[in-house]
Amino acid sequence: MDTPAHPIDILAIAAHPDDVEQTCGGTLIRMAEAGYRTGVLDLTAGDMGTRGTPELRIQESGEAAKHMLLSWRGNVRMPDARLENTLAARMTLAVKIRELRPRAVILPYWQGRHPDHYRTSEIGYEACFLAGLRKIDEYSEPHRPHKILYASMYANVTPSFVVDISAQFERRMSALLSYRSQYGEISDGAALFPKESEIRERLAAIARFYGNLIGVRYGEPFVVKETMRVDDVVALGPRSL
Repeated sequence: MDTPAHPIDILAIAAHPDDVEQTCGGTLIRMAEAGYRTGVLDLTAGDMGTRGTPELRIQESGEAAKHMLLSWRGNVRMPDARLENTLAARMTLAVKIRELRPRAVILPYWQGRHPDHYRTSEIGYEACFLAGLRKIDEYSEPHRPHKILYASMYANVTPSFVVDISAQFERRMSALLSYRSQYGEISDGAALFPKESEIRERLAAIARFYGNLIGVRYGEPFVVKETMRVDDVVALGPRSL
């Protein structure tokens, strides 16, 4: 998990390997294709999962990173299913944000079924704030991201905006299916895990729903807490009628 030589433009912070692949992977691919430096920081290795081992899941996350065209990916190996918003957790993440210096950060939506997801959102937001305080750490330079986005794919909320990932959807699926320990045809935990064909159908249906909201085939939704600025109302899309 070496610090990259150049700052990251967009950093997605997630609780587990394969989270970003399901919620904002298409957006990361699209931004990488546009020339931005993209990165992912997973807080845990998913070691409490039914399938796989922490080492295997980190290895698979490296394969997924290639499909997503990431410039950098790391894992801080915090305890899976036991994430807590502690000072130590916030400081660990704040220092990493100062090292990576992202312009934008993508966090999980702040409510969810899995406690690790909304804890990651809390820790991530507070770490972004702390990272901008000069005196918080004497060994690194302060940095505060310009924008925080919340990936809301599985949240029952109206998105602030949707990104068209029609051209990136298949690559996103390839990234997700790099996690053979989780999505391969394996007998261990078979009753708990859907088959690959079912996974494809589910994710395509969700992405089609959000894509339909903006008149495209596949989309990924996001929420921001700030009011969005518009400079050209004539060029606004999608069509109203």
